[in-house]
Amino acid sequence: MAVKYKQKTRRSALKRFKITATGKVLRRTQNMRHLRRKKSKKAIRRYAVPVELKGKFAKKVKQMLGVA
Repeated sequence: MAVKYKQKTRRSALKRFKITATGKVLRRTQNMRHLRRKKSKKAIRRYAVPVELKGKFAKKVKQMLGVA
């Protein structure tokens, strides 16, 4: 009998990315951590909205999460 291996989820990727019900990959925006005082309120609101990943990087993230 052959040994079957389970694919492990990359825990770091699980904490950083989210997969939507339709299969899109979402990530947080950069520039949100510190030095927010000098940024406009409009920019801070825009940074709070998740951004969709596209292309090969989205495919790689899905592999890391065990979805693809």
